[in-house]
Amino acid sequence: MSTTAETATELANLSEKQHQILEFLRDEADDKTYFKSRLIADELDMSAKEVGTNMTAIERGEFDISVEKWGYSSSTTWMVTA
Repeated sequence: MSTTAETATELANLSEKQHQILEFLRDEADDKTYFKSRLIADELDMSAKEVGTNMTAIERGEFDISVEKWGYSSSTTWMVTA
């Protein structure tokens, strides 16, 4: 299966919240590398817990950005690279 087909399949499997987070990260990844769950939550009107729970699907998926759990200090920090 090609990367494009895998991405389309994985995109179809994402929830609405996961789509929101993915789009936010795509939009912001060119300007920033590190994102805190609580700050993403503030931007998307979610809780930090909702963001953290939904980030794992993005972290494990085959998308045009790479997401890695980076650290924890007053909120989980995620390293995002485009």
